[in-house]
Amino acid sequence: MTLLFREDPYQVEADAVVLAAGHDGIRLDRTLFYPSGGGQPGDTGILTWEGGSTPIIDTRKADPLVEHGEQVLHIPDSAAVLPPVGARVMQKIDWARRHRHMRMHTALHLVCAVVPGAVTGGQVGADRSRLDFDVPSASLDKEEIETALNELIAADHPVRERTITDADLEAMPELVRTMSVKPPMGSGSVRLLQIGTDDAIIDLQPCGGTHVVATGEIGPVTIVKIENKGKQNRRVQLALRD
Repeated sequence: MTLLFREDPYQVEADAVVLAAGHDGIRLDRTLFYPSGGGQPGDTGILTWEGGSTPIIDTRKADPLVEHGEQVLHIPDSAAVLPPVGARVMQKIDWARRHRHMRMHTALHLVCAVVPGAVTGGQVGADRSRLDFDVPSASLDKEEIETALNELIAADHPVRERTITDADLEAMPELVRTMSVKPPMGSGSVRLLQIGTDDAIIDLQPCGGTHVVATGEIGPVTIVKIENKGKQNRRVQLALRD
C-alpha cells in the first residue's frame, strides 16, 4: 500500500482502487488517510465512486500480526454502502480536521522542547491536546511554558522529516523522548521529525505523524492547565486559540 500522507500531508484528494471492502474496513491500493497511531487520531473523510459514496468515520492500522506490510483500514459508517472491489474511488479527507491535527502535533513537539523530562503519554486532538511528563520538580509554570511556546511558534522555525537507520537510533537513545511508545524499528530506517535548522535544532525525535512545514503555521496557543497525575507525572494541556 502506498501511503500518500507520507509523501505530502497537505494533499486532500486522490484516486485509488478498492482492494477489499467490508464494514470492518475498506482497503485501497494507496491512501491519503492517516491511521490512528502515536497519539494522533485517524483521519475521517469520504470515498466516492461512480454511482455511490461512503463516509469514512475513522482510519486504523490493520492487525500487524496477521498482515504483511503496513496496511490501512478505512472504517465506513455502519449503514454505509460499500464500494465494489476493483472500483476506482476518489478519496477526500476532512482537511480542516487533519490540518488542526497537524498544527497540534507540531505544537506538542515544541512542548517537548520547552518542558524537561521524559514523555509518559500524550494525545493529539483537534480542539485540545496533552502531553504527560515525568518531571522531578513539584510544579511547572504555566505562564512561562505558554510564553516560550508562542515565541518558538512566532519565530516560524522550519519543520521537516528526516530518516536515520535503526542502528543510528540505537546509538542515540537520547532522541527517544517518550516512555510510552517505542519507535517503529525493523524496516532499516526510522522517521524523525526535526524542528529548526541543522545547526540550530529545537526538537528532534522519532515520529510518524503529520506536521506543518513551519512553526508559524501553528498559530498562537494556550496552555489550558497543568495537572498533577502522580508523584512526578505532570499533564500539560494545550489548545489552539482559533
